[in-house]
Amino acid sequence: MTNASVSNHSPSTLLAEIDKTRLPKHIAIIMDGNGRWATQRHLPRIEGHRAGIKSVREVVEAGCELGIGVITLYTFSIENWKRPTTEIRFLMRLMEQFLYDEIEEMNQNGVRLLITGRTERVPDFVLKAMEIAQNKTQHNSKLILNLAFNYSGRAEIIDAIKKLVIDIQNQKIHPAEVNEQVFGKYLYAPELPDPDLCIRTSGELRISNFLLWEMAYTELWYTEVLWPDFRREHLYQAILDFQRRERRFGQVSQSSDL
Repeated sequence: MTNASVSNHSPSTLLAEIDKTRLPKHIAIIMDGNGRWATQRHLPRIEGHRAGIKSVREVVEAGCELGIGVITLYTFSIENWKRPTTEIRFLMRLMEQFLYDEIEEMNQNGVRLLITGRTERVPDFVLKAMEIAQNKTQHNSKLILNLAFNYSGRAEIIDAIKKLVIDIQNQKIHPAEVNEQVFGKYLYAPELPDPDLCIRTSGELRISNFLLWEMAYTELWYTEVLWPDFRREHLYQAILDFQRRERRFGQVSQSSDL
């Protein structure tokens, strides 16, 4: 876990230091700080969300250039429904606009869009945009952009349990056969590898109900940078820090004398 400051190095300098043979296969990002970014500029909170779109584009472009397989963005949590109605309405319209606006560029960059989370309470116009964008990018294979929308880690686990119970009741699987690998197949996106690296912006030090099952051994990287200010050099910095770590997955370090 690292609480990182802003890098003083140029993007090209950082990029040159990255070992392309040891890239994280899956990067998850908690995009935090949109509201604070707007407040600091005496703007409405919604302008922070709008400004954050540029950061999404930059991260996805950098991921494509590097060869990252999957990027998951925490786009809208189930808990976010507690926000003011006007902000929620704006976020729904912003999601719709983003999906329609980005389809062409995603296809040009070979990005396949995947959206995971519950559909209940999501407006029909957003669900329609989601379906269109996913269908139009389904054959792309350079990078999977997974948007966790109307998502919570606990909800995902509960939904997986419900599906598993139904299969047990229908005798499609015996309880004795259930293990971690079997259970994982009932999650929203079982085809995706677990995240190797999770980035959270704005200095908050928590995972906020994000990918609770999948992040059992994920490396965590925190930065004070607010999401609308997050650029590729910050992504490179996170990857470089990831590459300096030894991932033991519960095993003893190879350099340890114990």
